[in-house]
Amino acid sequence: MLIRLLRTYLRPYRKPIGWLVLLQLLQTCATLYLPTLNADIIDKGVVKGDTGYILSYGALMIGISLVQVVCNIGAVYYGARTASALGRDMRAAVFERVQSFSAREVGHFGAPSLITRTTNDVQQVQMLALMTFTLMVSAPIMCVGGIVLALGLDVPLSAVLVAVVPVLGISVTLIVRRLRPLFRTMQVRLDTVNRVLREQITGNRVIRAFVRDEYEQQRFRVSNTELTDVAMGTGRLLALMFPIVMTVVNLSSIAVVWFGAHRIDGGGMQIGDLTAFLAYLMQIVMSVMMATFMFMMVPRAEVCAERIQEVLDTASSVVPPAVPVRELRRHGHLEIRGAGFRYPGAEEPVLKSIDLIARPGETTAVIGSTGSGKSTLLGLVPRLFDATGGRVLVDGEDVAAIEPALLARTVGLVPQKPYLFAGTVATNLRYGNPDATDEDLWQALEVAQAREFVERLEGGLDAPVAQGGTNVSGGQRQRLAIARTLVQRPEIYLFDDSFSALDYATDAALRAALARETAEATVVIVAQRVATIRDADRIVVLDEGQVVGTGRHRELMADNETYREIVLSQLTEAEAA
Repeated sequence: MLIRLLRTYLRPYRKPIGWLVLLQLLQTCATLYLPTLNADIIDKGVVKGDTGYILSYGALMIGISLVQVVCNIGAVYYGARTASALGRDMRAAVFERVQSFSAREVGHFGAPSLITRTTNDVQQVQMLALMTFTLMVSAPIMCVGGIVLALGLDVPLSAVLVAVVPVLGISVTLIVRRLRPLFRTMQVRLDTVNRVLREQITGNRVIRAFVRDEYEQQRFRVSNTELTDVAMGTGRLLALMFPIVMTVVNLSSIAVVWFGAHRIDGGGMQIGDLTAFLAYLMQIVMSVMMATFMFMMVPRAEVCAERIQEVLDTASSVVPPAVPVRELRRHGHLEIRGAGFRYPGAEEPVLKSIDLIARPGETTAVIGSTGSGKSTLLGLVPRLFDATGGRVLVDGEDVAAIEPALLARTVGLVPQKPYLFAGTVATNLRYGNPDATDEDLWQALEVAQAREFVERLEGGLDAPVAQGGTNVSGGQRQRLAIARTLVQRPEIYLFDDSFSALDYATDAALRAALARETAEATVVIVAQRVATIRDADRIVVLDEGQVVGTGRHRELMADNETYREIVLSQLTEAEAA
């Protein structure tokens, strides 16, 4: 999976990678040539006392060293740029894929896991690529070149290499095999820490209200300890690697000096050759150590690549139409025919054979007990997820066939839990209509009963809004979300229990103003509060995902027991009448 991911995203950078490999090759060749020159200086210059030879070959070594430095700088430059571009492209690809997900796919992965995959997982793969470009390209060249040149110096002494290289390879392989499952567990537990931390930051007020500080601290402590335990396990294995490598290196150096001294004493080898052989041995071992360092990173990068690829390979259940409808003949006509929805793996569907018609100039209300599928029903219209049965039609066209941008302009949804983005009041209101004027914004705030509190804010429309709108109250968030949809001016308004945080006076004033503002539009309201929807032109009653009644308030009070129970749970008989 790692190779597949790298091959896909490194393909556009073949040219800089080619330059990188060429520079690494030149730099490695220069590094391999220096010990041979050093041996010649010792044997032909120092031993014989030839100062001219020493100076001339010393100058040559300086020149080669400069070439080595320049090539190394160039290789690091190309490697860093390519690795950074790789990380940028992978993050962009994951972000783009997540943006295409419906609520079903986001729920499957979970927000904390998606954040970890977009940031930490991509960073691990990017770091591996950087290490590969700067270290791993030169490591095999140096290892093979060092062995060849060492054999050229003295074949009998090269028997030490036959013992050293396999021992190092086997040691590293055994450790890496144990690291891989630990790294997978580490990433999963990192997801858990992110999830717990996200919940505790978001739910800080609830934690304080119920005085659950100690409980939440313990919950974080447990998840943090689990992550630490896995990290300690991987750390212990990684800590074994370098001592093992260094032990083998030192023992092999002792062996080379021991046997090399006997070779020199017997006249089979010169002092310069022994010095060069030791240098080549260190280069071979250094290349193995570089490979070792890479192998330490590969298991975690493989796990991260699998997690990234899992997101990239997940297709959204909401697929854009191949030949989209780019123009609608009618304006604001909504019809749902026999629509059903079932979550993957669920025993029972959330919605079953729903029929509903909403026309321009009318207000259609949907009411039902908690869990009856009201919010899911509204989510089918803007395609937050697609119906698993039946059809949803806007102006006579199936929503699955309408161009997404056109559907977004036609349908405006105020969700049950309104979300505001970090920025200002103005930037949030213009989210659906960037070209809206300040006058349009104030008009929408007036209708949404939010103008008064926005005018009191320091800066007015330019007043800062925190992420999620946490610096305003729940009712203010709802009114700003309603104003944001009004600025968009869609032809179909969907209000998903969008008045629940408002007091009765504000609710009544807002509904009266909305009735005037949306007089020619189609309005669908989901509500728990009977007072909000009792004057609707049509009320649809849901129970356990099915329509059990449709009509006006008086008709349903007389004929529908489910609706009557909901009303009488909130109002007296006299108030209901």
